[in-house]
Amino acid sequence: MIWHWIGLNIFSLTLLPAGLAMVAGRATARLRARLAPVRAHGWALLAIYAVAPLNSIPRLAGASPEMSLALTAAGGIVGAAGCLLAGLARLRTLNSGAR
Repeated sequence: MIWHWIGLNIFSLTLLPAGLAMVAGRATARLRARLAPVRAHGWALLAIYAVAPLNSIPRLAGASPEMSLALTAAGGIVGAAGCLLAGLARLRTLNSGAR
């Protein structure tokens, strides 16, 4: 159980603030040059962050194994959707000619 707490804290301290800042349109100049659609990448980062709570909170709450498995699967789907969103945003940027 300690590893679930550690993972949840690490993801909450790193990915959550970065994702929220990017959704708000705030990014450093260095990141803005690399991630042209900053908001789309922010939403993708938040979707990838959602995997950690969906996986660990039911286990920490003592939910049934079926519920834990269902929410872990939902987290995997959300994470895959976040990766797809980041890839599509990058592809759209490359096709438009922006760098």
